[in-house]
Amino acid sequence: MSDESRLREDICRYGRSLFERGLTPGSSGNISLRLPDGGWLVTPTNASLGFLDPARISRLDADGRLVSGDKPTKEIPLHTALYESRGEAKAIVHLHSTHAVAVSMLPEIDPRQVLPPLTPYYLMRTGGTALVPYYRPGDPAVADAIRGLAGRYSSVLLANHGPVVAGDSLEGAVFATEELEETAKLYLLLRNLNPRQLSPGQVADLVSHFGLTLPALEDHAGHDHG
Repeated sequence: MSDESRLREDICRYGRSLFERGLTPGSSGNISLRLPDGGWLVTPTNASLGFLDPARISRLDADGRLVSGDKPTKEIPLHTALYESRGEAKAIVHLHSTHAVAVSMLPEIDPRQVLPPLTPYYLMRTGGTALVPYYRPGDPAVADAIRGLAGRYSSVLLANHGPVVAGDSLEGAVFATEELEETAKLYLLLRNLNPRQLSPGQVADLVSHFGLTLPALEDHAGHDHG
């Protein structure tokens, strides 16, 4: 099996896992992978992540032109902007996961720190999440909003829409997206209950031990978002 064939199978396997666990319903959500030649593999438009055909996955060249496969997702501008601003990113996962979408609608959400430091793995996997204002799905203007974050965030939540997470591998992007969804669920369960968050000292220990970059927390050092 060629490397590209394996990557196509990986997209289908992870897509099916996400779909079967209810993390992105119907034909929502999309996945992309960057190839060594600068091109991409990306899931097609109107395709369910649970029923992908590896042979029909869209292949784009380095300029974003369709080379083979079905017509790609309309969210190409979103993926393009995140790859451009996160040069180390090799994969992007975009879902419509229920709890993350719900959090994106709450009035108290800080756009530079969508979720507080509830668990170590949320910080370790995502580095914190920024909120991007609502744009119509597929609107090229969302790309400018992503670029406006200057590559500081690998995890972004689109208001009233869903999470978009970049990783240095498909597995890494999937795991980070799952961690974001689980932390959003925790936040909703604990909302208004004054939960015990990680202390600044505990966060600093994680940063030191794992070499984390946490732009959301650095922006608000010493400020309580509970």
